[in-house]
Amino acid sequence: MARDRAQTIPGQRPAPDSDAIISIQGITKRFGNHTVLQDISFDVPRGKTSAVLGPSGTGKSVLLKTVIGLLRPEAGQVYIDGDPIVGVPEKEVLRIRRKIGVLFQDGALFGSMNLFDNISFPLVEHTNKTDKEIRDIVLGKSELVGLGAHLHKLPGEVSGGMRKRAGLARALVLEPQILFFDEPDSGLDPVRVAYLDQLINTVHEETAATFFIISHNIESVRRTAHYLGLLFQSKLVGFGSKEAMTNSGVPVIEQFLAGRPEGPISMDEMADAEIVDHGIAAEAPETGQLEPVSMATQDRDETTTMPAAAGVGQDPSAWHTGS
Repeated sequence: MARDRAQTIPGQRPAPDSDAIISIQGITKRFGNHTVLQDISFDVPRGKTSAVLGPSGTGKSVLLKTVIGLLRPEAGQVYIDGDPIVGVPEKEVLRIRRKIGVLFQDGALFGSMNLFDNISFPLVEHTNKTDKEIRDIVLGKSELVGLGAHLHKLPGEVSGGMRKRAGLARALVLEPQILFFDEPDSGLDPVRVAYLDQLINTVHEETAATFFIISHNIESVRRTAHYLGLLFQSKLVGFGSKEAMTNSGVPVIEQFLAGRPEGPISMDEMADAEIVDHGIAAEAPETGQLEPVSMATQDRDETTTMPAAAGVGQDPSAWHTGS
């Protein structure tokens, strides 16, 4: 019943432009009296890598879980390749999720299975492929992420970086159209982060899928993302091309991307909330704040689409193994 109410909220925006593979429209998410996301709206370009940044505790992971249907918003709608995911029957949500792959922070691997069995799990559970076909796919994706020699090992026997690569290979075996990354650099040293960023770029070139990254690592997303968004105390401060965001005159965006202590973002999260409520809206006309962007208004040269990979599924049950 709650899903149905969320689907038919007054003033809901129309379906997205076809250039956006994900359209987030007016999403508000609360836990009790605490509003984590407030009226978040932006379109994710098809075939590109987009990253949503923000200080710790600003709702980045909540946004990701709302987009893929693990959390139900109090208001708003999310379209995945034109299909609404909020307020629809669970069977329809599962069908839409077959276009999606997810890499959680720790890889979300089954500890009692070796890496081969972890990577092959979605194929075994959700396809009728033969053992040879499964083996060929697993070996191919494992080689792509550099794990070919370690498939016999358990997750507890390999490094954190290798677990992330195994999680990435598992997310790829069903050829998703969209791949979500939740803090992919979490727990890695700077050198391993740089290697992972290089791998993300390589996989993007190989698959031509849409990548959606949640992160607070500025240097990392500068290496991988074509588009950047910034969340700050429940609101979307801006979303646009990497160049536009980097050159933005909005104080919050400037401070965060520069990583400096001087600016609206403070050590006190409650004070930050007051700044957002009373300051950013007043600054927007003078600073040229980047508004939540519709793909219809983007420069077409910046949003040349790439052919999306054919999405044939993802293992929904693996999304509940931890994050």
